[in-house]
Formats: sequence, C-alpha cells, structure tokens
Amino acid sequence: MTKKLSIGFIGTRGIPNEYGGYESAIQELAPRLVRKGHKVVVYSSSLQTYKENTWHGVDLDYNYDPEDKLGSFGQFVYDFKCNISAKQHKHDVIFHMGYTSDSIWHWLWDRNAMHITNMDGMEWMRSKYSLKVQKFLKKAEKWAANKSKLLIADSTGIMNYLTDNYSTPAVHIAYGVEIPGSFDKKYLSDYNLEPGGYDLLIARMVPENNIEMAIKAKIISLDDFPLVIFGNSNDYCSMLRKQYHSEKRIRFMDANYNKIALDSVRHFSRYYIHGHSVGGTNPSLLEAMAAGCRVIAHNNEFNSGVLGSGGEYFSTIENLIEIFNQDSFTAIKQSQIEMNISLLKKVYNWERISNEYVEAAYSIL
Repeated sequence: MTKKLSIGFIGTRGIPNEYGGYESAIQELAPRLVRKGHKVVVYSSSLQTYKENTWHGVDLDYNYDPEDKLGSFGQFVYDFKCNISAKQHKHDVIFHMGYTSDSIWHWLWDRNAMHITNMDGMEWMRSKYSLKVQKFLKKAEKWAANKSKLLIADSTGIMNYLTDNYSTPAVHIAYGVEIPGSFDKKYLSDYNLEPGGYDLLIARMVPENNIEMAIKAKIISLDDFPLVIFGNSNDYCSMLRKQYHSEKRIRFMDANYNKIALDSVRHFSRYYIHGHSVGGTNPSLLEAMAAGCRVIAHNNEFNSGVLGSGGEYFSTIENLIEIFNQDSFTAIKQSQIEMNISLLKKVYNWERISNEYVEAAYSIL
C-alpha cells in the first residue's frame, strides 16, 4: 500500500485565493491532494480575510504577515514565520511555491522533510527591478535550486533553463486552467463594448509585457477596433495613461479580478494580445486560450511552448500592425481555437497536474 503523505505548501498568501497565481493553483491542488488521502497544510497569511482553520479538508496554518506595514520586506518576515511553523507538522514533503522571499531561509528549512521548489519564472530578468534587486533574485534562485531536492518547471522554457544551469533534478509540471462553461455578453456593457468589436490586453503593467508596443502598433494600424487594456495601477501605468490619453482607440481599464466577467470580456474580443516576454507558463495565456480567444502572443519560447500553432506571434511593432489589419477569421481560424481547448483539457487540467505533484513527491522519498 502506498504511503499517504504529510504535505506542506509554503510561498502563498493562503487559500481560498484572495491574491493571485500561486494562490489560485494551490486552491485547485490542495483539496485534490486531500481527496487522494494525503494530509495537506497550506501556510497562510494573517492578512487573509478567511479565518477558518480548514478549507475543503485542507489545514490552514496562519502566520504573522506584516506586508501591509512593511511592504515587500514583510514577505520575508512572513516566509520566515512559515518555515519555523512548518517544523511542528513533521511533513514528508514541503512544496515551496516560488523562491523570491523564501529561499533566503533555506538554512531554517525542516531537515526531516524533502523540499521541492516550483521555480516560477526567471524573476531576476524583470526590468521593473533595480540592478541590486536583480542581483539578489539571481542569488535567491541559486539558493532555491541548490538547496531543494527537486525543482518544478511550469514551462519547457524554464525546464531547459534549469537543466542547463543547475545540477538539481527538475521535472516539468504545467500550470492548470478551468474551461469556462459559458460566456455572457451582459458584462460587455460595463465597458461599452460590442462582441467582436475590440482587441484586448490583460496584464501586469510592466515594460516586459510589451504593452507600449501594442499601443504603438494599434495607433499606426488602419483598423477601427479599440485596444482595451486591463491592468494594475502603478507608475508605469500612469505614464502610459498620460502619454496616450488622447488616443481614442486606446482605452485603459482598472484591473478587474472578477473571473466570470473577465472570461466573457476575453471571449468576445476580436484579438487577445499576450505580450509577456519573461517567465514560465503565464496563467493569463491559459485563461485566454480557455476562453476561446484568438491569441496574438509575443514570440518567445515560454509562450510558444504553450500556445504552439494555436495562434499568431509578434516580435515587432510591424508584426502587430500586419495582424491588426487582417480579418480575424483569416489570421486565426476556428480550428486553432478548438485545438487550444482540446490541448488544455488534455494537458493543463488540474486533476492530471495534482497527480503529477504526488508523483514528484514520491520520486524523492
């Protein structure tokens, strides 16, 4: 009989998801692991509004999180608290979801547990960080890679990078996505949009997501479709809003975390522009594919490793202009959209991924 495991997840704010990508993933993974008979603890932030001790059979261990007072430095304090608390649970395996504020504490990791790190993207490449921070993140990546028993790469691009740079064994386990059951045009009225009458970009407002390239291409293009941009408010966003506020075809929208509404806005767009150029499998690309979008993605190994031949690619403003000026049914065919949905169901489904996490854990015990 296969041993049932005690599993811990460190590196998220906790579940249910009130924050972002890793929280969304653990919200899907942890209950599935419980249903397979394993004991699962998700280390959670004291800032979570959900305060119960369990969620769908998953134990929640709350730890002090001063991020609201200290900003990003508070994440280091929070991860310190989580790693200290984890020693009390006598886990067989601890999954570390990311390394940016966790791997600095590798010398405090529970020596009686096996440690697996999901390496996320190459954070040190992000232009939003200063050279000093980039240098630290590169070192943090090295700590995580060298101190873990096994590494998880969520894209083939990250897998290639890890195997080329580190001797620690690595396994490719994709991120997952749910296929929406339906879409509703009523959500378009909130933004004065018409089905098929706009191009869409949803992203964190940072330069490496090529938002300004998309804006410039739209301005130069000959089509009449507005480019609708959903993103978080920050200095870069303010700069773009100020610089392009007079362009009638450029519409900035505040970030919207209502997934049901966003899936409908995605689905009824003419084109969905995915400009991300750094990192692994980005959840927003999977969500666009799941919503049946005609995806135009930045041409890099991270995006092509997921989208394959299911969309179009751009590297330059000229590439984007050419696609913007095409009829959408000519540029990206319905058969490509159907192929994307089939791929997501086969490869990027959470049940399969939960099995792969268990297999990863057993492989190092």
